[in-house]
Order: sequence, then C-alpha cells, then structure tokens
Amino acid sequence: MLKKTTNALPTGLARPSGFAMPKTLDGLARIKINPNREPIFQKSPKSALRIIPLGGQEEVGRNMTLFEYGGDIVILDMGLQFPEEDMPGIDYIIPNISYLKGKEKNIRGVIFSHGHLDHIGAAPILLRQLGYPPVIGRDMTLAMVKKKMEDIEKGSAQQLKTMRVNSVADKIRLGKFEIEFFEVEHSIMDAVGVILKTPDGTVIHPGDWTMEKDPAGRKLVDYKELSKLPSPRILMLESLGAIVTNPSRTTEEEMYHNLEKLISESVGKIIIGTFSSQIRRIGHILEYAEKIGKKVALDGYSMKMNVEIAKELGYIKMHKETLIPVSDLHKYPENRVVIICTGAQGEGNAVLSRIITDNHRHIKIKKNDTVIFSSSVVPGNERTVQRLKDNLYRKCDNVIHSDVMDVHTSGHCSAQDIQEMLRQVRPDFFLPVYANHYMLKEAAKLALKIGFHKDNIFVLDNGNILEAQNGQAKILPKKVDASYVMVDGLGIGDVGQVVIRDRQVLSADGMFVITVILDSKTKQVVGNIQVTSRGFIYVKDNFDLVNETKRRVQKAIKDTTSKKTSPEKKFIENNIREVVGLYLFQQTQRRPMVLPVIIEV
Repeated sequence: MLKKTTNALPTGLARPSGFAMPKTLDGLARIKINPNREPIFQKSPKSALRIIPLGGQEEVGRNMTLFEYGGDIVILDMGLQFPEEDMPGIDYIIPNISYLKGKEKNIRGVIFSHGHLDHIGAAPILLRQLGYPPVIGRDMTLAMVKKKMEDIEKGSAQQLKTMRVNSVADKIRLGKFEIEFFEVEHSIMDAVGVILKTPDGTVIHPGDWTMEKDPAGRKLVDYKELSKLPSPRILMLESLGAIVTNPSRTTEEEMYHNLEKLISESVGKIIIGTFSSQIRRIGHILEYAEKIGKKVALDGYSMKMNVEIAKELGYIKMHKETLIPVSDLHKYPENRVVIICTGAQGEGNAVLSRIITDNHRHIKIKKNDTVIFSSSVVPGNERTVQRLKDNLYRKCDNVIHSDVMDVHTSGHCSAQDIQEMLRQVRPDFFLPVYANHYMLKEAAKLALKIGFHKDNIFVLDNGNILEAQNGQAKILPKKVDASYVMVDGLGIGDVGQVVIRDRQVLSADGMFVITVILDSKTKQVVGNIQVTSRGFIYVKDNFDLVNETKRRVQKAIKDTTSKKTSPEKKFIENNIREVVGLYLFQQTQRRPMVLPVIIEV
C-alpha cells in the first residue's frame, strides 16, 4: 500500500542565518550544502505551489509545464507537436504562452529535461517571446537547443543565458525554488530528471523515462532514492507506455549483438533507419563499423548535426576517416559500407523515402542489401510506416524490423514500469503526464491497482491549475489558455481555426472560382464568365455543369442589380455563392469552396 497524504509540512526548510549562496550566471545560485543538513527557507502564509501544464496532457508532444510559487515561475520544457491529419499545411504546433504575458520578469529559469523535439522544439520561438530567460540543462541538451535556435534565426543562440547541469549532484536556486536532479534512462544522451522543492511540496519529474533492465556496461538506473525526498512528494510521470502491457524485454546488450551480427554478415550495403536523437546507438554503430573496417555515411540534416554535436562533446569517439560523405559511397565495395539515415517514420521528404522511390542521388537500393528499422513507430504513423515497409519489401530481400528481430529498445516506460516507479518513489500525489488523455487515465488505473488512493491521483487537462498547500492538493476551477498556436512557415499563431476549416474544405471537396467582369453603368456582364475548378471537377469533361452554372450566375447578377443604383459587390458575391453552392451540391453531392470574384469596369 502506497503512502497516503498527510497534513504534515516538509521539515527543515528554513534557511540558516548567514547562509550565503555563490552567485553565478544571471542571478542563478548553485547551492553548496552540508551533507548533513538540508537548505531551508521561510514559507509565506499566502504562498501555494501551482502546477500548470500548457501542453502534453492531451497529446503526444507540445510538452511544457509551469511551476509557480510565491510569485516565482519555473518552466520545464518547451516542446512542439507535429500536426494532426486535419491540419493541412501546418508545420508544427507550439504551447500557448499568453498566461505568461506580463509575467516575464517572474520567470526564474527554463529547465530542459532532454533534447527531443517534443521537449525543446518550441524553444527558439518561446524563449525569444519571453525575453530569453535563463536556461538550464545538460551539455547535449543545451547544444541541441542552441543548434535549433541558429537554424531558425542566425545569431539568436548568442542571446541565451545558460547554466550547465554538470552532474545530478548539482543543486540550483531559482527564486524560491530549490532545484535538484536525478539520473533517468531514456533514448537520448544527457536526459535528466528534475526535482523542484518548495515548502508546499516536492515535485519529482523524470521527463521521458524507462525502467532499465540490463544496461550495457553501465550502472543500473533506478529511482529508489527519490522516496527519501521531503513530503508531500508530487510525482509527475510520463505515461506514454501505460497501455503497453506486454513490452519487449530486449536488453541493450541483445540489441547491439543483433545489430553487430547484421552489419558484419551483410553481403550488400547496410541501410539503418533510426531517429537522429538515438545518439548512443548511432555512436555504438559507428565505433563497431570502425572496428571491423567498414565505412559509415550519414544522411539527413538532423542526423549529421546531432552526430557532429556528440563528437564535439566527446560522446562519440572514432577516427574521422570512418565517416564518409554520401557522395563517396560509390568508391567503396557495397559490403564495406553502412548508411545511417533518417526517415524510418515514412516522412515524405526524408532520406529513406527518397531511397525507396529512387529519388536519392547517391543511394540505390538492391535486392541483396539489408535495411534495418532501428526505431519504434510514433503513434499516428502506423499506416505510413506500413506503406514504407511494403515498398521496401518489393525492392529488397533483407528488411529487418522489431517484428522479426530485436533491433530496437524503447526509451519509454511500460505499464509494469509505471507501477514499479510508484512503488519505488512512494509519492503522496500522482500526476500522469506527457501522453494522450486515455493513456493518462490508464496510468491512473495502474496506480489504483497497487493501492494508491483515488483522491491523490490527478489527471489534468492542458491549462488546468493544480494547487498544493498545507499537504493538500486540488484542481482550481479556472483554466489558463492552452489552445493551439500553429506555426506555418514564418507565421506563428496567424493560422487559426477559420483558416484550418477552409483548408479542410479545400482538401475535401476542392474549390470553384467564378470570375465575372461587370459593367458598372449598364450592370451587364462583360465578356464570358470564367470558371476555374481545383480539386472539384475537370472543367473540360463537365461542359453541361459549367454552362448551367454560368447561366445561374447570370440570373443571380440580374436579380441583385439595378440600373438605378451602384452594384453592391459583397451582396452580389454572397448571392452567387449561395446559388452556385446549392446547385453544385444538388448535382454532385459535394460542397466545394465557391469563390465568386466580381471585377467592375
């Protein structure tokens, strides 16, 4: 039975007199603590800890959470969400920070848990809008944030005020928050869990995580020490795997053994499709290829950039001769080269898709090549990835993926992992996060099954405010604005639901443009009425429909104009839109977007 909430306040939280904090960058303080004594500060009677998710509670992605205490604000992550199927033309979606407008001076820092785009992708835009508050993270994460910023706006990374998390032993003061860190196991280097201490609660947030089974040459990561943190402990747990009840138990050692076997025994070239963020795995492949004398070509912008960052930080160690440009592949025997590329999710312009469709300039797939999918399928991409596999199987006899061999291990938890984490941490409150709503509800059920009290579980929506004070927690009735902010090209938030609805109509039934030149004196149509159709009908094959439409437009203009008055364009256009729309629906049972254009001469 897990521990239930008590009304006891955390003890030992008043700062000792004369306790001095060494100043570092921009007022951030790194706390040096006597191992036998916790740092403490006085609790204001009006203070309460507030937790406000701006994204990540109703979708996979757009992860961003605000923590407020005594007027101070700390932000965890600034992620993006990739567009859904009903968002044509949208590049990605970012969190809505309207709640923070006017409160920029209260933001003490932005902590990044790790470098995946669903946690850092919105940083270039949001950091600029918030006036570049201090950012905190590990080396790889900070380097990826800087690179992302430079990609969007040259020179913007120079605006960053950064603080490196050198080790999980680091302790940082951000206003009234005391920040600590802990090791987590995830699928990218330098992932870190975050602890936020306040007198009204200790928040424990691992970011994305998994329960490690059998690490390859490293100490096992577990989370038992977190149970010793002051109560009330509030565990915010990524719950993407709450529905994974039969997870693969493949260890890293087994996965690497399988990859090495495939690489060493291939009679053709090896093509490995994976996430560019799988730096540890990519590094292992690079080092093994060098060991057996094979050359490696990287393809995909993010793949090249991430490997370059990892090399600069010393996370990948190899001779520079091991890496070759893709354009030099033809200089080596095919059984002596390995290609690591992006596109395992079937993205249209990604490397793997271009290889399959014979649109890659330097890589042509052959029957005796080996293609490896060393990645999981992102939710929502199932059909795209299946189509990618179908096309690959037509061109290659050796397609390897997790259904036929263990060539991937997930960096996310399973249902059993969530229950084990709850047992290890023994939190007072449980907040499942970073997943679709139904996954969060399933995570809550997992907690109930092992004895967690239902009153101590909170499933939040984006924009909810959870307030913790005096050992109690509740969701406030008001919500902050957490609506979508869509990014389309250079436009940020200028594409709203009206534009999206228009795009949906265009994608569903097309458009029908009617151009009329109207004599402003005689109110007569000048010349022929022009009809243009896109995505609705092919005009040359539908003469009768088009001619009847023109006739009805003539009548609509006659009915809405008078020689004694000036023509009212808006009134005429609306009447044409109504008449033509009704007629087209009667004839086709389709509703194209009808766009009348009246030109007066």
